[in-house]
Amino acid sequence: MRTFTLFLLSGLLGLNFSCKPKVTEQHISENPSSPPNIVFVLADQWRAQSVGFLGNKDVITPNLDSLAKESTVFHNAVTVMAVCAPWRGSFISGQYPLTHGVFYNDKPFPTEATTIAKIYKEAGYETGYIGKWHLNGHERGEEPFSARNQPVPKERRQGFDYWKVREVTHNYNNSYYFDEENQKQFWEGYDAFSQTDSAISYINKNKDNPFLLVLSWGPPHDPYHTAPQAYRDMYEPSALSVRPNVPTEFQDSARNVLANYYAHCTALDHSIGDLLKAIDQAGIADNTIFVFTSEHGDMIMSKGMLKKQRPWDESIKVPLLIRYPEKLGKGTNVYDPINTPDLLPTLLGLSDLEIPGSIEGKDFSSKLLAGDELGNEAALIMLPVPFHEWKFLNGGREYRGVRTKKYTYVRDLLGPWLLYDNEKDPYQMHNLVDMPQFSQLKNHLDGLLNEKLKATNDEFLPADEYMKKWNYLYDRNDSIRDENYLQINR
Repeated sequence: MRTFTLFLLSGLLGLNFSCKPKVTEQHISENPSSPPNIVFVLADQWRAQSVGFLGNKDVITPNLDSLAKESTVFHNAVTVMAVCAPWRGSFISGQYPLTHGVFYNDKPFPTEATTIAKIYKEAGYETGYIGKWHLNGHERGEEPFSARNQPVPKERRQGFDYWKVREVTHNYNNSYYFDEENQKQFWEGYDAFSQTDSAISYINKNKDNPFLLVLSWGPPHDPYHTAPQAYRDMYEPSALSVRPNVPTEFQDSARNVLANYYAHCTALDHSIGDLLKAIDQAGIADNTIFVFTSEHGDMIMSKGMLKKQRPWDESIKVPLLIRYPEKLGKGTNVYDPINTPDLLPTLLGLSDLEIPGSIEGKDFSSKLLAGDELGNEAALIMLPVPFHEWKFLNGGREYRGVRTKKYTYVRDLLGPWLLYDNEKDPYQMHNLVDMPQFSQLKNHLDGLLNEKLKATNDEFLPADEYMKKWNYLYDRNDSIRDENYLQINR
């Protein structure tokens, strides 16, 4: 009955829940050798566990589920650092956070960096960015969040020309942006819908030339309750399931959060449908690399926690789809882990563009084109400096770790901290790190981690060392440690 009601409601609301047309011979590009367009769609805080195509039976994501059938689906897409600005810095540069220096929100990304838009622009592409940026940052000594409401100077836009951007906002229903001339403009209604309309307009204007477009939505990042009412009405909290690792005392809260979080997800899924339809109608689907992913996840009361920065799967695993009809197969599943810095070199490889020497991530394009697994055993995860939501006073700690196809292994400054067999224990409820029978496995994973740290020149120092190296100041009381932290790390 609930399924029928939702289906009827979707029709009344005009939601685009239909699958896009199958690619046929009539859709084949007239010029298959032309450079591919890139449409990169980024959601904020959308965890891998909250999409239908990866097994969630509660969330309503029909357009993404249909897209997955036409895409390469990455089952272990791992965020190198599960928080906004560090992920963005690693995506646009292909570097790890301790290389580009944005390992703490609202710190300035280097103006002179080699970035995705600069590379594609030099190759003759039009470049456009719409939505949340979160890479401009504030100057040392300024109020920590002062830059979030200010325009980004032209020289700080990292190669993007078309520009409808706000540094940061989570007020999705009263949202403004700055255009190319730093003029303040307002998005109408729920900003993700208007931003998607702007992206469609950009695509239609540039369909005859190769282009790179990044569409960066703020949702489903909290506040959770601000999705359009029609989508919130589609979810009844009491009908939702919670993950087994949500403590009993938090399960009602988790259901209430999930109902609103899923409402954002379904609203964005509708926009995915609009975007894919527009790409089809523009006649460029076959020669367009379409990517959907997220910066990081959200604990949503798993282990009694909200939000991110943590090393558990709800925080570090994100959805990742890449559709490229002209060169990649449909419905391909990839289980080897892929990390944030790997996205840019892989896109460049798929685009037949040279990969600059500054990039640290791996190019997996040849593996994808061959339909093979990536051959990548582990993805690096890190938190060099805990801050804001998971600052020291909230239990935050420095850590480094690896996520393989099967295992999670994490060290803090004292040594081994977490070890999970994610196949036998998918909700990470049984920490094996101190069990003698797993010492050989722990040593193997510790060796993998050491290889990753050596390759990225990461000495795994205490947080203060990195803040001093980059001449950063902690925001507000982020530097304060409680007595428990001081005793443990003495």
